[in-house]
Amino acid sequence: MSANETPASHQPPTATYDSAFLKACRREPVPHTPVWFMRQAGRSLPEYRKVREGVGMLESCMRPELVTEITLQPVRRHGVDAAIYFSDIVVPLKAIGIDLDIKPGVGPVVAQPVRSREDLARLRDLTPEDVSYVTEAIGLLTRELGPTPLIGFAGAPFTLASYLVEGGPSRTYENAKAMMYGDPGLWADLLDRLADITAAFLEVQIEAGASAVQLFDSWAGALAPVDYRRSVLPASAKVFETVAGYGVPRIHFGVGTGELLGLMGEAGADVVGVDWRVPLDEAARRVGPGKALQGNLDPTVLFASREAVEAKTREVLEAAAGLEGHVFNLGHGVMPATDPDALTRLVEHVHTQTAR
Repeated sequence: MSANETPASHQPPTATYDSAFLKACRREPVPHTPVWFMRQAGRSLPEYRKVREGVGMLESCMRPELVTEITLQPVRRHGVDAAIYFSDIVVPLKAIGIDLDIKPGVGPVVAQPVRSREDLARLRDLTPEDVSYVTEAIGLLTRELGPTPLIGFAGAPFTLASYLVEGGPSRTYENAKAMMYGDPGLWADLLDRLADITAAFLEVQIEAGASAVQLFDSWAGALAPVDYRRSVLPASAKVFETVAGYGVPRIHFGVGTGELLGLMGEAGADVVGVDWRVPLDEAARRVGPGKALQGNLDPTVLFASREAVEAKTREVLEAAAGLEGHVFNLGHGVMPATDPDALTRLVEHVHTQTAR
């Protein structure tokens, strides 16, 4: 089911349905190109750093009132067209009992990596009760946000598997790839289990009130297309298919995935996120018709002069001029040292330049 088809049992929230963001996701005419930023909730904002003082990342994801405040901060400051739920891609793994922590300056670290079929048995199903704080936080958020859509999100099966098998961040993914190539049966079962967990996590968010969802396959760019199609696409497709009946737009994003854009579109998303390496008009050719695109200003451009930012933004908007639907975003997350005022100006500039 596409985002244009809305089953009667899951009618979208009327307050957000006609927002510029959701219209763009559905490839409908918009009053202006909508804007939001990946990692917009925090990192570069001093008010974010203040409320996070002394609170670990995973703990902050489990405090509904803190999640609400952090999610709202960039909406208040920048005037973006959508909020994204403040969380982390490893939250559902922590919720089902995996011993992991997010170490500052390192990232998620797993105490006992998944390397065998016995290890796979530790990945139990995720239930709504495991993440009741998510339901509570989204309830608080949707009341505060009103007509501004809330984007729920999750990590894609491949990226979660990479962390689980490697035991933490990796540049080469040698253990994950060794399993994928050397024990394809175990690998397929691992990704299928993670697809179920991921889909359940997205369902909790949608049922609590999220107006759209994004699947982050942060590390899929490490794969060759043939390996992605055979060993990753089925699990991502299962996630998208599981939540299709809700009728909310589904976004798929990965870093360094220029060679995979067509395959990522095949996985079932309504919107394909594009990093800064491929112009949006070329990305549209690779993805094919029937999909909106999201992106794709290089995050480092924001460190340049205002004139340079506006010039590079024009390039993105010109490349997007012929798209069926376009959501403006960076080609990856906001970098921590980014000037928040530069983000605010960028939102204003895109809105002004694209006003219909």
